[in-house]
Amino acid sequence: MNESYKELLVKREKGAKEALIRAACVALTALAGFLTLMTGKITLFIIVVILGVLDYFIFQWTDIEFEYLYLDKEISVDKIMAKTRRKKLLTIDVNKIEIMAPEKSHQLDSYRNRQTKVTDLSAGHDLPEEKLYWIYYEGSQKFLMNLTEDFANTIKGIAPRKVFTD
Repeated sequence: MNESYKELLVKREKGAKEALIRAACVALTALAGFLTLMTGKITLFIIVVILGVLDYFIFQWTDIEFEYLYLDKEISVDKIMAKTRRKKLLTIDVNKIEIMAPEKSHQLDSYRNRQTKVTDLSAGHDLPEEKLYWIYYEGSQKFLMNLTEDFANTIKGIAPRKVFTD
């Protein structure tokens, strides 16, 4: 039976930058809240409310997952923010892929010096079950994605000369 449907969810790791932004926002909101309690001024209360709303959005923007969905020769990528909002990012037509290979593969040597637009759709590094793959697409774009061996082999079944899993 031909596998024509695969789904994969990859959570982007929070780096030091995201942790620092989150901590700074919470600390600023807590400080403003403390000052509001001490002084009782309405303007400080309004500032605390605004900072609380800002904290909500910052926490949403720093909690990101990517969902890869393979269906009928297309890879659809959705961005899920804070497990509540979904945004469709792009659709990759497998027939238009030039090459797809793991990040450290020698198959990518002739492609590495290309000046193309890079879109990072990965967790940021290799995960225990998922390797980083580069996808060169239509000569002008390249995508970095975390894929399982099973997901990559499904795409390889459709385009065996374009997909490498070494």
